[in-house]
Amino acid sequence: MINGKKIVVVLPAYNAEKTLERTYNEIPFEIVDEVVLVDDNSTDDTIGEGQRLGIKHIIPHEKNKGYGGNQKSCYNKALALGGDIVIMLHPDYQYTPKLIESMSYLIANEVYPVVLGSRILGKGALKGGMPWYKYLANRILTLSQNILLNQKLSEYHTGYRAFSKEVLERTDFNVNSDDFVFDNQMLAQIFYAGFEIAEITCPTKYFEEASSINFKRSAIYGLGVLKVSFQYRLAKWGISKPNYLS
Repeated sequence: MINGKKIVVVLPAYNAEKTLERTYNEIPFEIVDEVVLVDDNSTDDTIGEGQRLGIKHIIPHEKNKGYGGNQKSCYNKALALGGDIVIMLHPDYQYTPKLIESMSYLIANEVYPVVLGSRILGKGALKGGMPWYKYLANRILTLSQNILLNQKLSEYHTGYRAFSKEVLERTDFNVNSDDFVFDNQMLAQIFYAGFEIAEITCPTKYFEEASSINFKRSAIYGLGVLKVSFQYRLAKWGISKPNYLS
């Protein structure tokens, strides 16, 4: 806990058996109260590894629900556990758990209600091995999103995110897509509700066991991101509003 606020770390997992231990062992348990592992019907022994590590809250999906569907299970369980600060950390060890404290303190001290770990601030992305085409796509998409959403984030596509309980309760994330565009729908919801988002520099690692999506899925994701951004702008202009914005 920090300032009496319960901290829950959620791990949306798919085939994370080889990296889960490294991720879990770096979680700062001096402040983290609960850890939730949601396994999205992995083909490896992610669940068994989680049990071996002693993770108390393990949710197995009987069928693959997608990245967004996994996060829905994560956040619903975190809220059910009474989490005041909820941090999504990928268990593929691409992001360092050592930033959990910094992200948590910003929320616990009511400086910001949402904190993103940005791979783009500084030189962490390319230095960590991000493929050049993904870096270029990230920069182009982020520029487009900042224009359409009238914001100034360095990136919208990080998988390292911390939320206050209030943000999760006021964001109807359960109506969002079950696919990767879930992340951007959720950020659109957060901005639409009037919340501010902070970013901290986050080093990242790209290696064989780290999760990634192929070029085709990346292209589909990019088009989905642009669609969300245009929907947000139309909603702000009062022309039309998708069901996930309220």
